[in-house]
Formats: sequence, C-alpha cells, structure tokens
Amino acid sequence: MLKRVEGQAPDPEEERPLGEVVSDLVDQGKAYAKAEIDLAKAQALAKVDEYKIPAVLLFGALLFAQAAVTVLAVAVALGLAPLIGPFGGGLVAVVLAGGVAALLAWLAVNRLQQGAK
Repeated sequence: MLKRVEGQAPDPEEERPLGEVVSDLVDQGKAYAKAEIDLAKAQALAKVDEYKIPAVLLFGALLFAQAAVTVLAVAVALGLAPLIGPFGGGLVAVVLAGGVAALLAWLAVNRLQQGAK
C-alpha cells in the first residue's frame, strides 16, 4: 500500500466509511441490473412489434387453409356419396383426413426426437 506523503491532502475516498462505500456499490449494482433488465425488455418489445403483423397474417392463412381442407373433405364425401352412400363417403373422407393428420404428426414427432438427440 502507498504511504501518504506529509503535506499531501487526504484522498476523499479514504475518508468514507467502508459501510458507505459498500452501500454505494450495492446501489450502483441494483441500478445497473435494473438498466440491463429495462434494455432486455425494450429489445423484446421491439422484436414482438416486428413479428406482430406477420403472426396475425400467418394465423389468418392457417384459418383459410383449415377451411380449404374442410371443403376438400366435404367434396370427397359428396363425390363418393352416389357410389357408397352419404355415410360411406363421409367415413372415407374422415379416414383420409385423419390419415394425413396422423402422418404429419408422426413426421413432426420424429423430427423432434431426432433434434433432441
């Protein structure tokens, strides 16, 4: 440690009690943490604002795609109705749509399991 030369003014930091220095350090740490959290919130909100409209548009597209699949299933059922009756046509349409859904779910689960390894 350096020794003080006679006649030199004492450093103001040396005069502060240790408790006060630690208290200031804690306060500055809290202020820094709060500033970092506020920055992270601002960045997250900016990302949310950036993706808000595309997410709404994608949800609308998903609704229309679901409507198209429903219309396709009804068309299959109506097309098969004269051949195997309305119940048979509906049953075939349900089995086809369910099979496609099961296949897509199976593919998704396999991809997730491969990614987890």
